[in-house]
Amino acid sequence: MMRKQTMSDNRLVWALLFSALLFQSFIVNAGDMIDPFIGEYEGHVKLIDGDREVERDLGVKVSKTKKGFNIKWTAATRKPNGKLKTKKYTIDFLPTRRSNVFAAAMKTNVFGGKEQLDPMKGDPYVWSRITGNTLTVFALLVRDDGGYELQVYDRTLGSEGLQLKYSRIRDGEPLRTIETLLRRK
Repeated sequence: MMRKQTMSDNRLVWALLFSALLFQSFIVNAGDMIDPFIGEYEGHVKLIDGDREVERDLGVKVSKTKKGFNIKWTAATRKPNGKLKTKKYTIDFLPTRRSNVFAAAMKTNVFGGKEQLDPMKGDPYVWSRITGNTLTVFALLVRDDGGYELQVYDRTLGSEGLQLKYSRIRDGEPLRTIETLLRRK
């Protein structure tokens, strides 16, 4: 037995269509907002670590993905014995309901979708935002003692590339700040 379609059924269909179109516009905005940052950048920085000078080669690549964008970055530290210790990171970012805020998609759920990690399990809680010509990535870690550590990567577009300002804060106290220019490749 077929039931007659009601006015409320039609409203539900239109609401779902409107929601899908609205979400699609967030995805388009994410792509439009990230466009100026797309590319590969490299730089070098010297810093003091305790009683010694440390040199790091830094690289970042920003690219579009199907639903948002991806940031890959590397930090290669030269050890006193000449060896390199390289750390590599890659994170996909997806649009949120806020036009300039993006959620990290760092693990795959049971349905194959990407989602954020759980900071209560010791994982970093990561998100990003674009404000003007600055792309910022935040990584919040909840420490075992309940305190926190926040890492902030500001990457500001300039005529020669990205000006990187990295800050590391633990329980409100600044631990390290690094600034350098990452030139476009």
